[in-house]
Amino acid sequence: MRHSVDHVNQKAGKPAATSATATPAGDDVLEAVHAVMHLARARQQALLRDSPHGLSGMEGRVLGFFARHPGATQTELAAHTGRDKGQLARLIAALRERGLLEGQADAADRRSTRLHLSGAAQALHRDMQRLRQAMAAQAAKGLTVAERQQLVALLAKLRANLEA
Repeated sequence: MRHSVDHVNQKAGKPAATSATATPAGDDVLEAVHAVMHLARARQQALLRDSPHGLSGMEGRVLGFFARHPGATQTELAAHTGRDKGQLARLIAALRERGLLEGQADAADRRSTRLHLSGAAQALHRDMQRLRQAMAAQAAKGLTVAERQQLVALLAKLRANLEA
């Protein structure tokens, strides 16, 4: 995979802290988190786009949701993502047309459709999970187990602070 540099999301005129002794400001911490996530998402989207099904990032997220929540409905997906129901309806229809999602009428409410990954989508999801694990291993290369645990704990603190 070729290396690309994102100049769009770089802060103009503000170099990142480069010294191990430098104390980054709070916004520097968020910028570092953003940069890592931006790179990770870009690589994930490239993997999806280059897959045999040529999926968009949103299509990959929808399939991932139904992989984690088999039998969920479009309404549950909309609540989870906060996306427009019409946009999701078109996306789901396209995924069903391509044979990646299958639907069954809800036994309790025939107006509602329970969605599941097709066999092809399950295989694709497993492949994407393996690629994601390889990417995660590459990202954490050189970190000790203790450093990884510390990083996860620190990110959990950031999240808790933002959720408070």
